[in-house]
Amino acid sequence: MTKIKQIYEKKYRLLLWIPIILFVLSIAQIGYQQYTTGSFAEKDLSLKGGYFVKIPYELDQDANQYAVDLEAKLIEKLNRDVEVTTITTLGRVDAIQIETEIFDDVGTINQHIVDITGIKQEQFLSQGIVNASLGESFFKETFRAIVIAFIVMAIVVFVYFRNFGPSMAIVTAALFDIVMTMAVFNLMGYKLSTAAISAFLMLIGYSVDTDILLSTKVLKQKKSTDINENIYAAMRTGLTMTITTIGALTVAFFVANSFVIQQIMTVLLIGLTIDIMNTWIMNVSILRMYLERKK
Repeated sequence: MTKIKQIYEKKYRLLLWIPIILFVLSIAQIGYQQYTTGSFAEKDLSLKGGYFVKIPYELDQDANQYAVDLEAKLIEKLNRDVEVTTITTLGRVDAIQIETEIFDDVGTINQHIVDITGIKQEQFLSQGIVNASLGESFFKETFRAIVIAFIVMAIVVFVYFRNFGPSMAIVTAALFDIVMTMAVFNLMGYKLSTAAISAFLMLIGYSVDTDILLSTKVLKQKKSTDINENIYAAMRTGLTMTITTIGALTVAFFVANSFVIQQIMTVLLIGLTIDIMNTWIMNVSILRMYLERKK
């Protein structure tokens, strides 16, 4: 433990490369996603538009395999892209959702679902059409909201600290959190939805929280002349905040009955886990170099 502590305190310039390299890899992943698909993240039905049907699931067989088989049969019948996903409530699959981008022949889609599953249309839990232009408009507006929120956050930070170095460290850490979380989100195969976008907005606040705590403890509340003591004091508070939040989000993820809530929890869990590294390695390293240069 002593050796780890020595590395953390003395080799901070070397440790700084860890988040930098991961950030570059994240940019590469998002760039590859943009190049191959035309979008930096795959969008779900709420953003790209289409037709969806939710049917009950009360079989004893493996639900995931059932979804895979149903998807393959519908693709063969409809000759178009179809996505079938399971919907879980308290650890139990109780519904299947079928989505397709094209909805000019809803009757044909419904009839094929009835023929393959044996479930009558009257038993469908829900069905509906999402307008493509409406989803695209919402995506642009919410993406603009994220950019504006990030800019306003940066302005507030610069006004409060009135110092370019520490302020830039906080803004950079928040940027790293957002970009890395998006890359992991893509790699895990998730689709960007209205719920996920709202979670990214929340993540900006969560990520900046610990960074401001750290900078305030080190720069404005100098209870000790030893920078390490100030950093560890901030770390005790910051990690307690983050870990308790992660615990609460984990419980909410497994207990929530809503897929929307689960997706919000997923984004925040990924982001807060990444924020631990960006705050207590990257931001700490930048503050150390700033104070070293100042002296």
